[in-house]
Amino acid sequence: MITLFLSLAVLQIQLPSVKLNDLEARITAAPDTLFVVNFWSTWCKPCIAELPEFDDFHRMVSNKPIKVLLVSVDDIKDRAKTEAFIGKRNLVAEVVLLNESKPQEWINWVSPEWSGAIPATLFVRSGTGTRKIYETTFTSSDLRDTISANGWGEL
Repeated sequence: MITLFLSLAVLQIQLPSVKLNDLEARITAAPDTLFVVNFWSTWCKPCIAELPEFDDFHRMVSNKPIKVLLVSVDDIKDRAKTEAFIGKRNLVAEVVLLNESKPQEWINWVSPEWSGAIPATLFVRSGTGTRKIYETTFTSSDLRDTISANGWGEL
């Protein structure tokens, strides 16, 4: 009976949906924080494979001015499916659902250099002007190495 209750609770995850202006406000409100923003989808196998890596990295940097944000680009109409998908994983990092209908607009907002392919990860710190997109998969070690190599933080 306890197992059934826990299983039902896991399926009841409610992801916040965000607009571009929400993301921008979030990033600019913390100018000294390096945001590691991963764009992913439930239909993208490489994205799914790297989610635990981002979660591990999130745990590793939880006491540093680094914030991992996992942004699902699944269609907002598939919200229940995305929430069930997340509910089956025990992710600690923050997960949000992008609620934008014109991909070319939000892709360009993220970075003019981004083709829109996923997985993609944006490293951004508004206080220093840091903003770099990578169209590749990451391990937690890769994330740490990328931040160190670019001088974006001490790990």
